Amino acid sequence: MLKAAFLLIFIANIFETFSQEISEHPVKSYTTDWASSPIAIDGKLDEVAWEQVAWGGEFVGHSPSFNVMPSQSTQFKILYDAKFLYVGIRAFDSDPDQIVKRMSRRDGFEGDFVEINIDSYADKRTAFSFSASVSGVKGDEYITNNGDNWDSTWDPIWYLKTSVDDQGWIAEFKIPLSQLRFADKENHTWGLQIMRRLFRNEERSTWQPINPTAPGWVHLFGELNGIKGIKPQKQLEILPYVVGQTETYPVEEENPFRNTGKEQNTNIGVDAKIGITSDITLDLTVNPDFGQVEADPSRVNLSAFRLFFREQRAFFLEGANTLTFPTSGGINNLFYSRRIGGSPKGSPDGENIAYMDKPSQTRILGAAKLTGKNAKGFSWGILESFTDRAFATVIDTVGARRKEKVEPYTNYFVARAQQDIDGGKTVFGGFFSSVHRMGNDENGLELLHDNAHSGGFDLDHNFKNRNYGFILRGMYSQVNGSQGAIYRTQTASERFFQRPNNRHTTLDSTRTSLTGTVGTFAIGKRSGNFTWTVGSNYRSPSLALNDIGFLVQTDNINNWFFTRYRVIAPNRFFRSQNYRLYGEQNIDFGGVQTSSSSQISGSVELLNLWQLGQEIGFSGQRISNADLRGGPSIIYPGGTNYGYWIGTNPQNKLRMSFNNSYNWRNQNFAKSSNYSFNIRYRPIDAMSLSLSPEISKDRNNLQYINQFSSESGTQYLLGRVIQETYSMSMRMNYNITPNLTLEFWGQPFIAKAEFDQFKWVDNSTSDTYSARFIDIAQSQITLSESKTTYTFDGQFELDDPDFNLVEFRSNLVARWEYIPGSTLFLVWANNGSYSDLEEDNNFNTLTNKLTDLKGTNTFLLKYSYRFVL
Repeated sequence: MLKAAFLLIFIANIFETFSQEISEHPVKSYTTDWASSPIAIDGKLDEVAWEQVAWGGEFVGHSPSFNVMPSQSTQFKILYDAKFLYVGIRAFDSDPDQIVKRMSRRDGFEGDFVEINIDSYADKRTAFSFSASVSGVKGDEYITNNGDNWDSTWDPIWYLKTSVDDQGWIAEFKIPLSQLRFADKENHTWGLQIMRRLFRNEERSTWQPINPTAPGWVHLFGELNGIKGIKPQKQLEILPYVVGQTETYPVEEENPFRNTGKEQNTNIGVDAKIGITSDITLDLTVNPDFGQVEADPSRVNLSAFRLFFREQRAFFLEGANTLTFPTSGGINNLFYSRRIGGSPKGSPDGENIAYMDKPSQTRILGAAKLTGKNAKGFSWGILESFTDRAFATVIDTVGARRKEKVEPYTNYFVARAQQDIDGGKTVFGGFFSSVHRMGNDENGLELLHDNAHSGGFDLDHNFKNRNYGFILRGMYSQVNGSQGAIYRTQTASERFFQRPNNRHTTLDSTRTSLTGTVGTFAIGKRSGNFTWTVGSNYRSPSLALNDIGFLVQTDNINNWFFTRYRVIAPNRFFRSQNYRLYGEQNIDFGGVQTSSSSQISGSVELLNLWQLGQEIGFSGQRISNADLRGGPSIIYPGGTNYGYWIGTNPQNKLRMSFNNSYNWRNQNFAKSSNYSFNIRYRPIDAMSLSLSPEISKDRNNLQYINQFSSESGTQYLLGRVIQETYSMSMRMNYNITPNLTLEFWGQPFIAKAEFDQFKWVDNSTSDTYSARFIDIAQSQITLSESKTTYTFDGQFELDDPDFNLVEFRSNLVARWEYIPGSTLFLVWANNGSYSDLEEDNNFNTLTNKLTDLKGTNTFLLKYSYRFVL
């Protein structure tokens, strides 16, 4: 496979040699001046001060065609004083009636908008982005890694007004210097880029020409000159809040914890943002509340591995790119912020528990985040968080009430640092994390690690004018705890050291620590129409990251290649084209190839802005070291997957997209299909409605069900599962004003699964598919009269694995930012769930269950006020 990859890359580079070279355009410059008189932010640009500076302009096309004359011209002016940067942008339009004034929440980027990017660090890697839609909606993002990452969770305080006239429209910005970061010196030269989007033509133009296939963004900015005599501003913002909450739920008369049908509580806390110096910012939160955060979508997991859910809490989202440290591609990462404040991990002991009240989340007592970057290109981020103990209240069968600890005090620490070299062409960095638990000595908490550490370094080097580059990463992890804790770690789903055909790792019940490592190297071409990457990553068997990171599986060496050919210029048929080829091989540390696959895909955008794409993939046989949950490895046949998608013009008030994928496995052992559809309708500029139904159908003849111990050893039960899942995400966004929004999200979810064709695992790694299992005859299976329990071979009992699951989750949020940075939230959240083992689990029955759900309703009022000192 790798030989084929190198051949493809060699051919691609031959084509690239004869293609037109990418040349950097001359750096443009704009000179600003000190505002000599006051400027009122009214979207007019009619103050005398604006006459001090000349107009900047001569924008060029960026997309769909690069370096051409845009269809509409754009000009700008920039002024400053001791506290603010003022930007005025005049977006000319020959047909003002066609200007699209769509509204959205902050960072929605709908309709016509303009954007200014400012590299005030002058490091050619990071920048601050401020966007203004014609309807007055703000957008702001913190740009890192030379434009590879745009963090829209960054929400600085700044001011904006827009207006429309017979020449087009105007955006007037007032940006506090306290929201920027810059060196303490007399004269400044900052990086500058201004971009305009003309929505009706889906056209973007920029002041400084930057080829869309260039290897980066920030390092190619133009220059903003003339700033002198300003001093870095020390930011100080205090944001106290108060929350009132009422929860209603179905009354359970016999349950003393659920017999009132209603609970109320009040909570207070504070957030703060403090500028320690011009280079260092401290973010604090004390007793944070995340009641307005959208609920996680419903999912069903029949695999041996953990599910990943994205972070949605604002404190952990803002600046997340500063602390992230991926082990490789995908979701594996040394830092996964959802570990902080998660659900308690212990459970009360005893068999005489009648009723229990266990908290769903661990309270975060406080968290602090320190970030900064100095003039020498050294950047860092530090996160410190402390979570409270959690207790479950238990009532036993004789009526005695007691409290039992289900989560200990825990301290989380994460640190990340990077050093830019040679204007960001080379970046060297490091990472360290630590988790320390106190008092994990009961109710299963003794099986948690006492402490866990991880660390690593990374090197990202660009050469040949940044057109080529490589990444090198090395990481380690160490966990310490009782013998029981480390034994559980060795036998967890990420490792399964206990599997009987494991020849290269040893299960040791006396260990009190475990250390693992990770390594990654990838090299590739990063610019031009042809790009490619070849790389390798390993995760050692003893790697343990899930105390503060996210890790699916260890014991893997992954080799891959990726190549892409793109055409960004429109032709007779397409606005743009993108074609990709990917292949990978996975080997465990015993030298066994566990899988290999390849995939080819392509997507195009038509001249009418429709999008089309398809992909086809092929995989060889796969060996799973985990699916039998500590049992022997098992071989699965290879197969083929195919998918396609189509999307209509996203500019239309009614837009639709459809995605369909199939997966077929050889020997007919498995088959799956997925259908997803999205309909988005915008009846007026201030409102958007969307429906996203999805249907998944899966059949797997070798689904793991359970394992049984007997005198002859452990037997592993498989069966055929036919699973169907139906869900539909519903969204409504209504912008009453740019700062007053009403949002609704809801998801009905139905899943059902039926098991039959039971079989015992026999020779799971046989070269012959049929020899890997033994079918269990119907005469060897007894179903109880209640039809809830199976008995196999007269001795092994199993509860009926069939299941039905019906859920509905929703959030309705009214958000009013009544002054910049200060908000009022009104929230209604609903969470209803139903599951059973009924024999009748047809779709109509389950749909009726959905309409009858009586779940928990949470009503929340959250008020915060932002003090800027």
